[in-house]
Amino acid sequence: MSRLRFCIAALGVLLLGAAQSHTPLAIGRLQYDGGGDWYANPSSLPNLLTEIDRRTTIRVEERERVVRLTDPELWDLPYLYMTGHGNVRFSAEEVRTLRLYLESGGFLHADDNYGMDDSFRREISRVFPDRELADVPLDHPVYRAVYEFPQGLPKIHEHDGLPARGLGIFVDGRLAVFYSYQSDLGDGWEDPDVHRDPAGLREASIRMGVNLFVYAVTASP
Repeated sequence: MSRLRFCIAALGVLLLGAAQSHTPLAIGRLQYDGGGDWYANPSSLPNLLTEIDRRTTIRVEERERVVRLTDPELWDLPYLYMTGHGNVRFSAEEVRTLRLYLESGGFLHADDNYGMDDSFRREISRVFPDRELADVPLDHPVYRAVYEFPQGLPKIHEHDGLPARGLGIFVDGRLAVFYSYQSDLGDGWEDPDVHRDPAGLREASIRMGVNLFVYAVTASP
């Protein structure tokens, strides 16, 4: 059993309102090659972590950890987040490692910040050539882990006006990759004065982020 699988299996008993873990959990921000701005939305993850800490019993670190797929620290992270506006490129070693991470109980949230769609789809198809991104059913637990989203992923910014879509890849029945597309979810987590989004949209984005994290750390691998 890998370190990650052991960590996630132990957290499987954690339910909202139950005894909380003594070790704070972390979100990893994925640093990738290819030229895309993996560092986009710098205030988003600290704000999300603050809300997870405030709204749930799960203890979390105050800031995300920046991590590459080749870093040993990856295996301590139950939730891996990636975003950006540009190109994503994984090496052959990173492709193998990301697949192993996800098959061992890890969770990847890819959040298209309007611009990385083509390259993310290309790279995730290298990780899982035997699976396709598909719409996550609206009755899936990720849409009701804490807050109810009967219509699915909220749309925070318009861009070209297409509806927001929550796409996923499943591993042994568990949602291992969640791709928030045409949503700009992370923009809604940023400081209020960055995008000046209405309070209702910011609240929806935060609620969806809380759902994603709670699902990631409680779903059985």
